[in-house]
Amino acid sequence: MDFKIDKLDDFTLIQILKEKLDTHVAPSLKSELVLLSGNGEKNILLDLSKSSYCDSSGLSAILVANRLCKNADGAFVLAGLQPAVERLISVSQLDSVLTIAPNTDDGVELMRKAIE
Repeated sequence: MDFKIDKLDDFTLIQILKEKLDTHVAPSLKSELVLLSGNGEKNILLDLSKSSYCDSSGLSAILVANRLCKNADGAFVLAGLQPAVERLISVSQLDSVLTIAPNTDDGVELMRKAIE
């Protein structure tokens, strides 16, 4: 499995288990995000702490998650960005659009504040 999904009380935690969020992982992640959204999930915390690389398809999956949550009046938080992934998001100027936490614990805190 490329990622792990934990349904918590008021949000879903998705942990990417691969070193690369790329064309091998992103399509199944997108499918899972659409399924979760279809099942009424609107608050997602995406943990990328194990991923040291992200390509355009990975970025696309992140944006899909953000859009699905926003459209459902929910919250999307990205956590645990490695330096290269953080650089990509910054260069793409998505750091002004996405809610980003330094690690999963901070991400949980941010999520809880966002959905209060």
